[in-house]
Amino acid sequence: MGYRVLHDGETEPPFSSDLNREKRNGTYVCAACKTTLFAAATKFDSGSGWPSFYAALPGVSKDEDNVVDKYVNMRAEVRCSSCGGHLGHVFGDGMIWRVPTGERFCVNGAALSFRPSSQELDEPSSPSGEKP
Repeated sequence: MGYRVLHDGETEPPFSSDLNREKRNGTYVCAACKTTLFAAATKFDSGSGWPSFYAALPGVSKDEDNVVDKYVNMRAEVRCSSCGGHLGHVFGDGMIWRVPTGERFCVNGAALSFRPSSQELDEPSSPSGEKP
């Protein structure tokens, strides 16, 4: 699924990614090239079925040239700025969740890998990220 998402621009089924339930501190990186894309501190539960973030790091680029996406779907495609892999889309509806940027980056979990912070690596946790 990761190849089809990153290379072919497909979308994984909603609620299919384990990253929806990831709660630990750390960063999200491109599954293909490991470029840092999102800080875990900016992740929130939008209820959309895909990992959502309200801010991107410099490793994410927005493609706002698609007229249908921009004016009909009210979104822009987001890609890894290093390898060009398709990540998902950014929407301007973040005010619904009262996020500080007003943006919702809706990202395919298959396009991401999670790297826990070094502090998280030192402390035991359950798969859901809860401390014992």
